[in-house]
Amino acid sequence: MKTPLEKKSSTQTIQERFDNDVERFSNLDTGQQAVIDAPLMLDLISALSIQIVPHAQNILDIGCGAGNNTIKIVREKAGLNCDLVDLSLPMLERAEERLRQEETGAIRTFQGDFRSLDLPDDHYHLIVAAAVLHHLRDDQDWLDGFTKIYDLLKPGGALFVSDMFFHEDAVVHQVMWDRYGAYLSSLGGDEYRQKVFDYIDYEDSPRDLTYQIELLRKVGFRKIDVLHKNSCFGAYVAIK
Repeated sequence: MKTPLEKKSSTQTIQERFDNDVERFSNLDTGQQAVIDAPLMLDLISALSIQIVPHAQNILDIGCGAGNNTIKIVREKAGLNCDLVDLSLPMLERAEERLRQEETGAIRTFQGDFRSLDLPDDHYHLIVAAAVLHHLRDDQDWLDGFTKIYDLLKPGGALFVSDMFFHEDAVVHQVMWDRYGAYLSSLGGDEYRQKVFDYIDYEDSPRDLTYQIELLRKVGFRKIDVLHKNSCFGAYVAIK
């Protein structure tokens, strides 16, 4: 990353970008095109969530976007109570609209940063965070975020994350970054690749997978499994 953390985009800037990008996040078949293996990770999370927590009743979707993850999980288990969180009101409205067409329990929406919202502790059987945690900035942000998620989960509840990951070793990171660049170029050419790289540099601050696993254990999660990893993207589950 060339842009220092203190000069990264604000939550307000991120909100404004997503306010104008709802349609791109509303496709279950493709997910987010710029994310490698997005449909695969969506399928893994939806299938495993109900197998790991078969008695689940309450789900929280952090950075829900247009609701893809929760929709897929509800299709695995009807009747779930769904709480949706996003910075973007248009995203929340689209997610709620789409979920109303599914067999759910109660649906509630919360606009804002999940770390500062008044959400119920010890309440959720499932928490999903897809392509959102990379917006956390310094070590304190990451600690606060993971601590909040741990507190929100019921014992035995599970956090499912799919996201971008950077890498500890510079050589490994460069190889993975080059592979990602080639993938982006295959989608839209070199201009598209540079456009994506530019907004990642300005907007995102991913951490490596090892960092996140160690932090999850630090805040109290007892079981952690990596579900998938390809280039700079992957998915994991952490169980309280």
